[in-house]
Amino acid sequence: MAYKEPNIEKVYYTIGEIAELLGESTSLVRFWSNKMDDIIHPAKNRKGNRLFTPHDVETLKILHRLTKEQGMTLEGAHKRIKENKPGENHNLEIIESLKAIKQELLEVKELL
Repeated sequence: MAYKEPNIEKVYYTIGEIAELLGESTSLVRFWSNKMDDIIHPAKNRKGNRLFTPHDVETLKILHRLTKEQGMTLEGAHKRIKENKPGENHNLEIIESLKAIKQELLEVKELL
């Protein structure tokens, strides 16, 4: 039986990791974290660095999609997230799945 690497999910993400994931600056992620303190709750370590949970990361991804890709204002995105959180999560999952499929299809096209 072959060794299978366990699927390990991180418990906390740093602000730098999130900024890299979103393709944005750390100052923007910090700004969003401060403005959305009722829906994004980063923990802080002894040095005061923000540590984001996977739930916070998903919320930031939704916020990024709404503001940067759909052109909503920060206030409008905040309202949409608070009102329709489960629906937005589902939409984000679908979009990420479609992007992965598109990437695979482009790779297949290159091989042909």
